[in-house]
Amino acid sequence: MSVWAAVPVKTFATAKHRLSSLLTPAQRSALAAAMLEDVLSALAGTSLGGIMVNTEDVAAAALARRFGAAVVAEDAQGGHTAAVAAMARLLGARGASAMLALPGDIPRVTMAELEQVCAAKRRSPAFTIVPAHDELGSNAVLVAPPGAVPLRFGDNSFFPHLDAARRLGIEPVVVKLPGIALDIDRPEDVYALLRAKPPLPSRAVRLLAEMRLTAD
Repeated sequence: MSVWAAVPVKTFATAKHRLSSLLTPAQRSALAAAMLEDVLSALAGTSLGGIMVNTEDVAAAALARRFGAAVVAEDAQGGHTAAVAAMARLLGARGASAMLALPGDIPRVTMAELEQVCAAKRRSPAFTIVPAHDELGSNAVLVAPPGAVPLRFGDNSFFPHLDAARRLGIEPVVVKLPGIALDIDRPEDVYALLRAKPPLPSRAVRLLAEMRLTAD
């Protein structure tokens, strides 16, 4: 099965504005880059067919290519949903059998968790989803084939995604994984990352330590 990862990436310079009370613009940009590197590193170690990154950010594109990712910019300015939809079209045209869409801000993701998501996939057409820690967001979605279910991301997308799959006659598989579940959007997420056990040698955590942020 040819499963491709699809990672939409916003411009680093404008990333993570909801962390503005905690980090400076330069720190937010650096954190976005570090988290993306954590995600790409985990993806590169799996048996996935490939990685596609949708971005217009020059630094993000260069980072993605370091990990062997295909870089596109189709609808990159349209937001998370538009960027993923564009990758679904492109991957479908390339003959990929499935797409694993995930964000670039889940620094505790591991190769083992990614393999678990793929292993949970049923016979196509299929829909597998990993919710965010609050069970509102959708932090990883595996769709087979890539365009089988229309995806609409946002702060409250998990249950709407389940409904969208069921309306098409596809019973979704829900997999709860703590690393993928922890996306970093708000100050409380940063502190949750610093408190998370077991500690992982992520670039994001090392960067936050250099910024002298602690879990307390």
